[in-house]
Amino acid sequence: MPNLPVSNCRRPGARLFLAGAACAAIVLGGCDRQSGGAAQPSAEASPAKAGPAAPAHGVDRSHKGSALPDLTLADAAGGKLSLASLKGKPFLLNLWATWCAPCVKELPALDKLAQSGAIKVVAVSQDSGDPQAVGRFLKDRKVSLAAWLDPQNDLSFHYGTGTLPTSVLYDSQGREVWRFVGEHDWAGAEARALIAEAR
Repeated sequence: MPNLPVSNCRRPGARLFLAGAACAAIVLGGCDRQSGGAAQPSAEASPAKAGPAAPAHGVDRSHKGSALPDLTLADAAGGKLSLASLKGKPFLLNLWATWCAPCVKELPALDKLAQSGAIKVVAVSQDSGDPQAVGRFLKDRKVSLAAWLDPQNDLSFHYGTGTLPTSVLYDSQGREVWRFVGEHDWAGAEARALIAEAR
């Protein structure tokens, strides 16, 4: 799907959505994931669940302590990365897509964060098209993050935020510290303080 010239968009669950329908689905805070049903059901659709509500944008600590999902990522060359293999050091898992304008906007800051050595950054594309295209996309933008792929969107469904980008900080034990829903300034002082929580 083309990179939309807006700050927000929805992730396509089906390929036949018209551009007008995608634009009508714009919401604040990031690219909403689209599935067979409504990405954001109305308040009347179901009774409120107990417990704190996850924010539509910003830091969500309601899943703190949750274990790292047992999933394996791949790259276009057939390389594999088991998320379990990342235990031992804190890392930031970022879900993004080439068609998501807020995701693309924050990629350079994530790349600099990774290059600084402050924390390992694992960027996982939620694109479902040509796997080679993600690597080309990053290279064209001079982003050195590895092009890990999740074409079935297993991670997006696991985290269930309905929004891209979503970034999840894990501690060295593979336990979730927080997740950040939506775009963030990863070069700022607030980001440094958030990342320090995994130490």
